[in-house]
Amino acid sequence: MATRVGGAWQLAKLNLSTEYRIAPDPGNPRLTRKVIGTDHLGAETEISVVEERPLTIYLNRQEIVTAMTIGDYPEYLALGFLKNQGMLGPEDVVTRVDYDEEIETVVVRTAVETSHEEKLQKKTRTSGCAVGTVFGDMMAGLEGVSLPQGEVKTSWLYALAHEINRTPSLYLEAGAIHGTVLCCKDQPLVYMEDVGRHNAVDKIAGWMLSEGAEAGDKILYTTGRLTSEMVIKTAMMGIPVLASRSGFTAWGVEIAQAVGLTLIGRMRGQRFVCLAGEERLVRDVDPSAMPEEDKKHRRKSAD
Repeated sequence: MATRVGGAWQLAKLNLSTEYRIAPDPGNPRLTRKVIGTDHLGAETEISVVEERPLTIYLNRQEIVTAMTIGDYPEYLALGFLKNQGMLGPEDVVTRVDYDEEIETVVVRTAVETSHEEKLQKKTRTSGCAVGTVFGDMMAGLEGVSLPQGEVKTSWLYALAHEINRTPSLYLEAGAIHGTVLCCKDQPLVYMEDVGRHNAVDKIAGWMLSEGAEAGDKILYTTGRLTSEMVIKTAMMGIPVLASRSGFTAWGVEIAQAVGLTLIGRMRGQRFVCLAGEERLVRDVDPSAMPEEDKKHRRKSAD
């Protein structure tokens, strides 16, 4: 069970690196399982596979959704999901977050019942990358979004990609997982992973909400595709820059251009592509002076 005590969320501590506020914990036995199979030659092989667990999220007395997740930071996931779906607004005061590991449930409680609860019906959210969120509500949440201006130095982008790509992670341990990292300038701060990239983003949003973290000076880095939903969530979080090793969807680019979000994809070694928000970029280093990625550190999307 975890609750808010003395103004801070009391959560299970993971093994953190000196650079990160929160970092992946690939050695946590609860997050992966050893499975024995056979390889292409018929030889026995043992590999690590990522665990999936259901997590049911309540807003006060209303059941909202059941998400498939790896099971770490459930409180942050619940808070971030509710915020990114527009179910927790600026006027809603969260008084308590209770996690019951035995029944795999998180209850987010507010001082006053929110305006969403009576009209909500249960929705099941899967771990799939393209399904499971209330897209119409999210689009409506973009109305009035104004992202701060500022600069993004290309030296920061290269430094972040270099550091994040070499951070021990569940992806490098077992694969089949997405990562999202909250960064400030050239410093990665909070690195979340999950079976669905939207879960990883929601955990970041939940951490920011519980910590009262500023968004206007941040960069969000993701290993997943730059889809419309990823762009919408980043904009609703108030983060002006979204970067990824992966590629773009056309609608994701259109929305980024419409809301003034800097959208950078295909970050691989010395290269990247910016399809929105070019005015924030400050090219302060020569790309040819940057090292190429060592193959042993590359993610699948880099090849």
